[in-house]
Amino acid sequence: MPASLFAHLRRHRRGYLTLCALLLLGLVPDPPDRSPGPHLEAVRERDFLSIQTRNTPTTYYEGREGPTGFEYELMRRFADHLGVSLTLDADHNIAGVLEAVREEGDLGAAALPLDPTQPGLLFSRPIMPLQPLLVYRRGLPPPQGIDDLAGLEIGTLSDTGTDRVMRELQAEHPHLGWKESDDMEVAALLGQVADGRLDAAVVFEHQFRLNRLFFPEVEDGFRLGKPLSLAWAFPAGQGLGLVREANRFLDQLQGSGLLERLETRYFGRDNYLEYVGARTFIGHVHARLPDYTALFREAARGSGFDWKLLAAVGYQESHWRPRATSPTGVRGLMMLTNATAAEMDVDNRLDPAQSIGGGARYLRGLKDRLPESITGEDRLFMALAAYNVGLGHLYDARRLVESRGGDPDAWADVRDALPLLQEREWFSQTRHGYARGGEPVIYVRNIRRYYEILAYVDRSQQQFHQLNARLPGEAESGLFDLVPPSS
Repeated sequence: MPASLFAHLRRHRRGYLTLCALLLLGLVPDPPDRSPGPHLEAVRERDFLSIQTRNTPTTYYEGREGPTGFEYELMRRFADHLGVSLTLDADHNIAGVLEAVREEGDLGAAALPLDPTQPGLLFSRPIMPLQPLLVYRRGLPPPQGIDDLAGLEIGTLSDTGTDRVMRELQAEHPHLGWKESDDMEVAALLGQVADGRLDAAVVFEHQFRLNRLFFPEVEDGFRLGKPLSLAWAFPAGQGLGLVREANRFLDQLQGSGLLERLETRYFGRDNYLEYVGARTFIGHVHARLPDYTALFREAARGSGFDWKLLAAVGYQESHWRPRATSPTGVRGLMMLTNATAAEMDVDNRLDPAQSIGGGARYLRGLKDRLPESITGEDRLFMALAAYNVGLGHLYDARRLVESRGGDPDAWADVRDALPLLQEREWFSQTRHGYARGGEPVIYVRNIRRYYEILAYVDRSQQQFHQLNARLPGEAESGLFDLVPPSS
């Protein structure tokens, strides 16, 4: 048993029962000279790994640059570790994932709670803790404990582990009752809390952190029970080789610190000030954006940008106010200077159509003028920074990066260098001198966050339309099964 696994279990309070279950089921890494087993040999022979998963923001989804998500990152890296390709079947709920693993899949990775009692399955070592959390609708009396839940309409999701925690709590608190669904995802559940169809919900803490910006009417209440553990599932009866190899891979990720960095990248952001600001933003999405959506879409067709990105820039510049004016004289929805407006053939900066079109063309021109060595998202983020601070200061920051041994084509390095343009020690070495270099860093960060929210809202609307088309005439209450109090 590797010391890292002992440390992981102790840190997340898994206890001796889980540890013993892992040992008894053979879920810990064995010495590397053991036979790989028929399952691992079959995967390597066929040259691909078949993964059963779910299409969710916490697991796997199509992002702007292609497939992404916390568990997708792990799956892809594990396939690379094995030297094979990856195939995904994401058309499942959790029960469907487990059944597909039993019947045909190599591995299930779908925010699965480690559960050694599941028949026909083996589980990997724990990957990360899953802490159940009670969330509630803003405006209700804040619940402080289980006794405060009496009389509330509470929802959770079947087979995710939160339902198991609720049943364990019900044994000690017979008055506890709730609804559960196997046909929803976390976002839909939080949406029902936000719009009043539920008073509260039980989700995992990392899921709420990921979604709270999009549901500002939902508040976190208190933690329920002890943490569970996220793990991967494997079919039983095919040898332990693939399980052991997955455990070795996960141990290596944890030992290198990469596993913790991936957790932080996907689930670690929970800035309360950003959350409060998001409430205002979402209000403006509903009240102001519809007047300009068609103009952003038209500008996107001409410039090649996603219309939601242009809308995010417009919000950062003016909060979608077409007559906005700054103390320095920039004006309009996209806050163009006189010089930029003239360059972009904009004769009326206060006209929303001209301003949006001119801003989109200007951003396209900045992106096209950047060196070809800057690629992908780095190129976009630097173009956005240049929209705010100017190309000259951006190039100065890139030269500072280079002089300090960094990568001038990486936004992360340029982002760290831009604030140095505010310090004489550094801006005295540059061609364009002083700049308020901290502003473009905040500027790009805010636009990225606004874009994420707009993309989420747009994606959610499409998913809800698909759900309505798939379930014509079905009653809303049919999505839940009622679990009544036991007394």
